[in-house]
Amino acid sequence: MIKAVFFDIDGTLVSFKTHRVPPSTVQALERLRARGIKLFIATGRHHADLNNLGGLAFDGYITLNGQYCYDDRGVIYKNCIRAEDIRTTVDLLARDPFGCLFIEEHRMYINRIDDKVKISQKLINFADPPVVPAETALHNDIYQLMAFVGPEQERTLMDSLPHCDSTRWNPYFIDVVPAGGSKRLGIDAMIRAHGIDLAETMAFGDGQNDIEMLRHAGIGVAMGNAADEVKRSADYVTTGVDRAGIAKALRHFGL
Repeated sequence: MIKAVFFDIDGTLVSFKTHRVPPSTVQALERLRARGIKLFIATGRHHADLNNLGGLAFDGYITLNGQYCYDDRGVIYKNCIRAEDIRTTVDLLARDPFGCLFIEEHRMYINRIDDKVKISQKLINFADPPVVPAETALHNDIYQLMAFVGPEQERTLMDSLPHCDSTRWNPYFIDVVPAGGSKRLGIDAMIRAHGIDLAETMAFGDGQNDIEMLRHAGIGVAMGNAADEVKRSADYVTTGVDRAGIAKALRHFGL
């Protein structure tokens, strides 16, 4: 029996076209909750950016790709990037500048805004973050970076950050997290806190940062709009977010 379902946001719960949760998904989640099934968010977003979920209620939130997890009782798990890797990033930006968003527990800021940043922010319907010197990040814990780089620059950056991993769900930027950090670890922390077995979980996702989560959950469901790599990592592939994909998958599994 499934007791908990984890949902990515962008491209899974929320349409890139409308920036809203489709009505079919709203109805499906309300029915899940009525059956006593717990609902969790599992996103790369910061908790301050959970601005597109409408009035939907959730039992807990895995944010920053698993680096910051909480429910109504408080913080369950958090994990920050090592200080030496933040120092290396700041030094790299001084020599070869690119847009880099630094994400702390309660705020975010970027060193510069360029075309990659503008396009990406528009895609996910975000306002531009405040611009501050990159050196600001040297004085506080950083849980995730969003580096606005292409594949070649990504390799150069990640070769310089030995204690970090990267994942890409957007052609214009990568998420950089502590090595080993992922939504998978967030699921483990959340189910421990709620007394749920891994076999009793289901997860929905569409991006590269969802692959470990889909492989790890009891049942992993890839959206029809997901890349082929993501679909191959899932137990089941449903239709796209704009084609009632979540509702169809839940019906398929009798939920």
